[in-house]
This record gives sequence, C-alpha cells and structure tokens, in this order.
Amino acid sequence: MSASLHNLRVSIVQGETRWHDPAGNRDYYGRLMAPLHGTTDLVVLPETFTSGFSNDAIGNAEAMDGPTVAWLREQAARLDAAVTGSVQLRTPEGVFNRMLFATPDGGLAHYDKRHLFSFAKEHERYAAGEQRVVVAWEGWRILLQVCYDLRFPVFSRNRHDATQAGQADYDLALYVANWPSARAYPWKTLLRARAIENLCYVVGVNRVGTDGNGLHYSGDSAVIDFLGHPLSEATDEEVTSTMLLQAAPLLEHRARFPALLDADAFDLAR
Repeated sequence: MSASLHNLRVSIVQGETRWHDPAGNRDYYGRLMAPLHGTTDLVVLPETFTSGFSNDAIGNAEAMDGPTVAWLREQAARLDAAVTGSVQLRTPEGVFNRMLFATPDGGLAHYDKRHLFSFAKEHERYAAGEQRVVVAWEGWRILLQVCYDLRFPVFSRNRHDATQAGQADYDLALYVANWPSARAYPWKTLLRARAIENLCYVVGVNRVGTDGNGLHYSGDSAVIDFLGHPLSEATDEEVTSTMLLQAAPLLEHRARFPALLDADAFDLAR
C-alpha cells in the first residue's frame, strides 16, 4: 500500500444459501449483488455459496471450466468490481474448498483452504491447500482465507515485507465462512483479534438460515478496522451492505505504532 492509495469500497453479501443447489444459488446471489453495480470495488460472498458446507456436495464438485467459475467472472464484469467467495472445485489433485477472486478485467486468482475442519470430517473428503495467497486489487494487498483458517493465527500472520519499503504483507484480510451460530462468539472475537494483531482491516462474511444438516447460522458478518473496532456488523438476516475502507488512517496507525517491525521472523512448514 502506497501513501497515495485510494480508499476501497467493500460490499458484504450475507445470504441464506440453498442446500445443494448451485444453479439456484447463482441466481439468488446474482440478484443480491445486482444493485451494487457502480457502487463498490469488491464484493464478498460466503464460503461454499453454491451448496452450503456439505461433505456430500463433493460429488457435484465442478471443474475450473464449469458454470460457477464462468458465472463469477461474468458477475465481476457486470458489476465492474472484484467478486470473491468459495466453492467446491475438482482438480487432478483432488477436490478443494477453493476461494475464487475474479476481477472485471477477466483476471482470476484462487486460494485453497489450508485448514480443513476435522470436527466435521472435511479432511476425509477434501484436499488441503498449501500456499498462502495475497492478491493485489486497486492498490490494496488482500489476504484470502476460508472459515476455519480464522482459528490459526500463525498462517495469517502479517509481516513487514522487506521487498516493498515500509509495507506489510497485506492491508486487508478476507474470511468467507459457514460458521454456525453455536460458535458465534469465537467468530466475532477472532475477527477482531486478527485485525488487531495484524494491523489491518478484516472482513468476515458468513451465511444465515439453517442448512440441510440442521445447523443454524446467525450471520454476524462484519467489517473490522485495524484497531479491532467494528465498522459494520450484520445480524441474522439476509443483508447486502457496503463500507468504505479508508487508507490514510491505516497508514497513519502503522507509522505511529509499527508493531510489525518487532514481530518474530518465521517460515511456515507442514
């Protein structure tokens, strides 16, 4: 992030994902996003937004040349904004819970969920990602993360980037999730913790409603500033909202309180 960086408009789309209904979910989330044209820079959808969080959905996992990837690219072009969210995608290496990041110029990046939720036996059906992914958009450096990754702060640790003078690895962390209401307090708490410790903005987007396994989701999607203060917090209803992330206060805070320069150096291994 440079000192001349512009502010970033980020939209959260918190919806009631239909169970195992990719076409229906594409139509549903498309309608929720449609009014955002020309009003935002980045649209964030929940985790597994075409199916809900389900091990059984693996049988219908699409390929990268399937309809959902094409749809996401179309939405980015239509909205003139980046669009991101995760889906189950099949590759020669296995089926990944893959977070896609599509841009209106046709670009497409992705991050494969690293921390699989063994409590729900996700690790028995899905392949785990290996690489941390930071994308660049509108001058911002954005870390892509999926749900359970939120509980593992080492993997998301922001560091001073020696390759870019005075800059951190990233400025904004995105967490897309299917996080049940039974564990809502950790969700809210950890989003704040990740923002505070990494001196960055954090956006967490969850779903609402009840899924096919009977799990209830209370939403609680939020935009958190670098001090851990919520700029926006949703409740347990369908909502689409946009917040302006201001660059100058973030840069000023990092200059005034340069904690990243005092952090421990480390390498990730698995």
